[in-house]
Amino acid sequence: MSEPLYTVTQLAQDLGVTARTVRFYEDKGLLTPQRAGNNRVYNHRDRARLILILRGKRLGFSLREIKEYLDLYDADPTRQEQMRALLKKVQDRIDSLVEQERALAETLAELRSIAQQTETALAALPPARKARAR
Repeated sequence: MSEPLYTVTQLAQDLGVTARTVRFYEDKGLLTPQRAGNNRVYNHRDRARLILILRGKRLGFSLREIKEYLDLYDADPTRQEQMRALLKKVQDRIDSLVEQERALAETLAELRSIAQQTETALAALPPARKARAR
C-alpha cells in the first residue's frame, strides 16, 4: 500500500497555512517535494517536516535554526545529535524568553508608575485646569 501524497493546496489546508507558505519553505530548502509531472507532491515525511517547521517558527526559532535541526535528522539515524541540539536550542530560547519576561515586567511596572503619577498630578489640578489638561 502506497503512502498518501498531498498537493500543495491539500498540505496547506491540512495544516492551516497558505500554499504560498508551503512554497516559501520549499524555496528555503526546508521541504523537497517529489514531482508528478509539473505538480509538486508532498509525502508523509514532508508533512511531518512542515509540522516541525511551523512549530519551530511559533516557538521563535529562525529558519536557519530549524534547517539545522531538520538536517541533523537526516544525518543521524539514532537522532541523538538532533535531540542534543534541540535541547540546547530550547534551553537557549527559554533563557531568552525569561530575560524578555523580566524586561517586560520592568517596563510595565515603570509605565504603571508613570500612569499613577500622572493621575495623581491631574487630580491635584484646580478644576479649570483639569478640563484643559485633557
